[in-house]
Amino acid sequence: MELQAVLMAAGGGSRMTDLTFNNPKPMLPVGNKPLVWYPLNLLERVGFEEVIVITTKEVNKMMSTDPKIKDVKIKLDVVCIQEDGDMGTADALRHIHQKIKSDILVVSCDLITDVALHEVVDLFRAHNATVAMLMSKAHEFTEIVPGQKGKKKTAEQRDFVGVDQSSKRLLFMANEADLEDGLSIRKSIMRKHPRMHLKTGLVDAHLYCLKKAVVDFLTENKSISSIRGELVPYLVRKQFSKTTDSHKVKEDAEDQNQKKSDCSTNHEILISSRDEPLLQLSQERSCWNDHHGDMSEAYHGGKLRCYVHIMDQGLCFRANTIPAYMEANRLTPKLFEEPAVHPSAVISDRCQMGSDSIIGALSQVADKTSIKRSTIGNSTTIKEKVKVTNSIIMHGVTIEEGCNIQSSVICSNVVIGRGADLKHCLVGSGQQIDSDAERNNEVIVGTDQLMEI
Repeated sequence: MELQAVLMAAGGGSRMTDLTFNNPKPMLPVGNKPLVWYPLNLLERVGFEEVIVITTKEVNKMMSTDPKIKDVKIKLDVVCIQEDGDMGTADALRHIHQKIKSDILVVSCDLITDVALHEVVDLFRAHNATVAMLMSKAHEFTEIVPGQKGKKKTAEQRDFVGVDQSSKRLLFMANEADLEDGLSIRKSIMRKHPRMHLKTGLVDAHLYCLKKAVVDFLTENKSISSIRGELVPYLVRKQFSKTTDSHKVKEDAEDQNQKKSDCSTNHEILISSRDEPLLQLSQERSCWNDHHGDMSEAYHGGKLRCYVHIMDQGLCFRANTIPAYMEANRLTPKLFEEPAVHPSAVISDRCQMGSDSIIGALSQVADKTSIKRSTIGNSTTIKEKVKVTNSIIMHGVTIEEGCNIQSSVICSNVVIGRGADLKHCLVGSGQQIDSDAERNNEVIVGTDQLMEI
């Protein structure tokens, strides 16, 4: 594989802190596998033999002892960063610059997808692109979120994504939050692509193919901290800036009217590759071009090119919120043909278990228990006459007799007392619920810390 794989696994899970209170996001169990296992499995399936994993010491320690991660055959080159450091994804690439010897494929640890990865990589290769990225349609989460009923949902800011007629060339990208004065399209774009499709309802999957030259550029420009928030929008804008030669990209004069000055104006992006002369010759002597309506040369002579693969069908979303995390646990078992009940689990013959549930290793389920649409983690004990519906029970949980758990998330090492009734609740790691307790729409995340919605 001519691309180097880079896995970003250092994020703290700021949008799901109730879940990550005692368990880092990359190691949250999804379908009884660590979340980070899914991108590792994706890379392994397509032939990568090694991946650079950027993470923290805590996550690295947990990965080294996790049996599912040990089963991964791909070699892990782990680079640890400070846990309390404010390091963005572009900062992380800058941190491992010395390890980057070729173009790279960057993927986030919270991405769960069955995408045919070659479709993104082939797009990157075919057009000798500067960046090729993966996007998918926004996923609607309809289930009630534990502890969130009645709480006002924060409105998501939409992305406006402009593509050409092929829906592959990425021409424009802006977030609603940055459009205080309305949507404005630069003339330099419209001259070259007079017909642009503006799309909303798309989400960035945080999977990117990037030229090595982009990483080199980041080492010179330390003001760019985020791939998604800063680097990609910058590259998209730069496609249509005036070019003085094949190695420099300068700001278009129209950029002077932008409210926000571009701190990267004085830096260079080296956009050529070792095959650039041959590719240029083939384009000049070919009747092919990538557009319609004029006789201009391929790519309108542009050297910096951005592309996007929009995934219309299949599974593709990031488990970076509590609703997405719950949905991930419902959908991921369908990705792999594995037994619903682990061979080491002990399940009573008098237990009612739906076909849409899974039971983890070394778990025990007693008589007259009902489990429907739920994930039961490893080493969990469920005693008699318990009902678990539409819930996620993590590892090492003990549920005493007669409990009723509905639409809830129970984190690891929790003890739920006899006869407790939990509905739409989130219980943090290591908590203890009293016998006969009734909890509805509550988040219990720390000692003596109870938040009622």
